[in-house]
Amino acid sequence: MTSSLIRGRPRRAASHISARVLHTVLGALIGVVWLVLPGMTIENRAPVADGRAQAVAQDQEDSGSSAADLVLPLVTVGAAGAVAGYTYVRRTRRARTRTTPGGVTAAPAAPPPLAELDEQARVLLVAADDSVRTSREELGFVEARFGESAVAPSVLALRGAEAELRAAFRMRQQYDDGVPEEAAARQHALAGIVGRCEEAGRRLDEAAAGVDQLRGLERGAGEALGLAETRFRALTGRVQAVESLLTGLATRYGGAAVAEVTGYAEQAKDRLVFATLRLNQARQAGDLAAHDRAALHLRAAEGAIAQAAVFLHAVERLGTGLPAAAALLPAALTGAEAELAALRNGGAEVPVGELRARLLHADNVLAFVRDEVAGETPYDPLDALRRVVQAVSPLAAEPVAGVLGAAAALAGRAAVAGADDFVATHRGAVGATARTRLAEAARLLGADPVTADALARDARDLAEQDVRVRGNPVAGAAEHESGGAGAVLGGILLDDGAAASFGGPRGRGRRAR
Repeated sequence: MTSSLIRGRPRRAASHISARVLHTVLGALIGVVWLVLPGMTIENRAPVADGRAQAVAQDQEDSGSSAADLVLPLVTVGAAGAVAGYTYVRRTRRARTRTTPGGVTAAPAAPPPLAELDEQARVLLVAADDSVRTSREELGFVEARFGESAVAPSVLALRGAEAELRAAFRMRQQYDDGVPEEAAARQHALAGIVGRCEEAGRRLDEAAAGVDQLRGLERGAGEALGLAETRFRALTGRVQAVESLLTGLATRYGGAAVAEVTGYAEQAKDRLVFATLRLNQARQAGDLAAHDRAALHLRAAEGAIAQAAVFLHAVERLGTGLPAAAALLPAALTGAEAELAALRNGGAEVPVGELRARLLHADNVLAFVRDEVAGETPYDPLDALRRVVQAVSPLAAEPVAGVLGAAAALAGRAAVAGADDFVATHRGAVGATARTRLAEAARLLGADPVTADALARDARDLAEQDVRVRGNPVAGAAEHESGGAGAVLGGILLDDGAAASFGGPRGRGRRAR
């Protein structure tokens, strides 16, 4: 059925042509009158009887001829003015109602409501963050096969996308903090977040073709498949050692110290089982020359392998961080006591009553930590280090430095890395707020590790809440059985083969190359 806009165009065109024809005919008539009327006046003169009458008639004729000569230009000018006015009115009226290109367009559509734009910004932040993380994972496999120089352009595009994403997260954090306050400015800030996310995706999409061409998976996944299988075997060999390490850490430092990584070894095994299935399917598809399908299974296996590596590395990192924190804790206690002594001698910039309350609280915290260190009960040295720093830092006029600064940095790095691992391995369920807090924690880690530590732990809590609410999908088992590109594993949705590839959100649906 033809739309009303299309049906209306012939009528407007016909009326426009009719107006032009009318103008032409009217002008021609005026010209004819101008040329013919004087001749008609001369031919219709009546003869006179005598000379006197002839003279009188001649005078009247001259007078009439002069009057006609004066009237005709006036009539012509008036007619031309009428035609011009009529044309101007029609053109103005048509221009005001025209919807075709070249005319005055309708007023621009009103901007979307603030709530709608807010939701759009959240969705795009998650999509851009997922794209950056997935692109980084695939680029690791590509670089391992072809070397740094071959992937340099893709790395440059990834760095640009990461910079855009960091800026978007920074704007989002300010927005969540209530900056700016005016409604129009807040709408502009959300539009800026949307633009940054879209630019990050565009940079990745522009470089995706180069990665696809370098991999050449449409010609076969043999070498890439071999590399994935090598990594798979290496991770499988680490699982038992990681399980033993985790057991030892729990015995030495207590269950609370390893609570954040409890179950990581089992989740790594789940990812590796999934990778085994996908690697086998990729090899079978390659033997049948179904290279597109083989590439999909390969990329799904690579994503599972990358997540398994994250789980295992998180436990190994904690195995290094806990002893480091235990070794630094005595020096941190000494540094904290020295800081408190200086504050008692007038170094604080807070009211006396508040100072006394804070000093009393800090003394109690330090005494409790000393009892933990001296006792025989296992304790969490990272948590103890964090409590020492938090007891002193509110009293200090400047950010903590020296041994307390080192303690704050150690605790902050552990919190940021732990939250980032959780988001990376549960990204299918983690929302924009948790990711925003994590990005802000990473930004502040070098300058303000105390705040970074608090933000990272908040991000981890928010991410865990998201997983509890959204991270237990019931679908996916059938897709897993049927060989679909995506699957649900341990209640966590893994990206499918088409999504787990280098590129932005707009390229997530492309098939493997």
